[in-house]
Amino acid sequence: MAANDPLSFFSRLATKLNTEWLRKTHLFAGFGRGVSIHYSCDIGRASSQDIFVGDRVYMAADVWLNIASGSKESGPRIILASGCKVGRRSIISARNRIVLEEDVLLAPSVLVMDHNHEYADTKAPIHAQGITAGGRITVGRNCWLGYNSVIFCGDGELSLGRNSVVGANSVVTKSFPPFSVIAGNPAKLIKIYDQALGKWVRVAAETSEKDYTRSFDGNSSR
Repeated sequence: MAANDPLSFFSRLATKLNTEWLRKTHLFAGFGRGVSIHYSCDIGRASSQDIFVGDRVYMAADVWLNIASGSKESGPRIILASGCKVGRRSIISARNRIVLEEDVLLAPSVLVMDHNHEYADTKAPIHAQGITAGGRITVGRNCWLGYNSVIFCGDGELSLGRNSVVGANSVVTKSFPPFSVIAGNPAKLIKIYDQALGKWVRVAAETSEKDYTRSFDGNSSR
């Protein structure tokens, strides 16, 4: 176990030193207390001014926070609220705004991205065409994004309601209400949390997501 490995001390020390170095040398929009950022994470100094990191945020190895150019948004474009945990090799890439609310948990290799590469011109290399205008993403508090899942917003607003769970390898391209279990490519609503029964229940095939959204008790999202 890593806790019994004497060499793990050096990794923990490097992570602590890296976190303090980032705090003191980068121009974050906010940098909370109790933050831990692994020494292998990729956060550019120029990009840091568009990133807000709340209290007790944890980033595992090889996380990349990317700020794409061209947005006219004001304020932070990546917001990691207090208690967020970002799994190793995960990527958060924002042109406009991506918000992870309190205590959002990302498994390894999760991609959260609010824009795409432009590819309209078939005569030009895709890498030379820039990126799309994109949209905005909000992941509600206490959500769990499973291994290798993708949260992608090509335009408009994409919102995952609080306490939602995204299955491994799922591709989410639209909004879902609070207390949802979603899975698949494209992701579909699989389960909801029944407040009266106090448990997760499967969604009937004939029940559409719109029906569930209309019937959802808004007070439960608070």
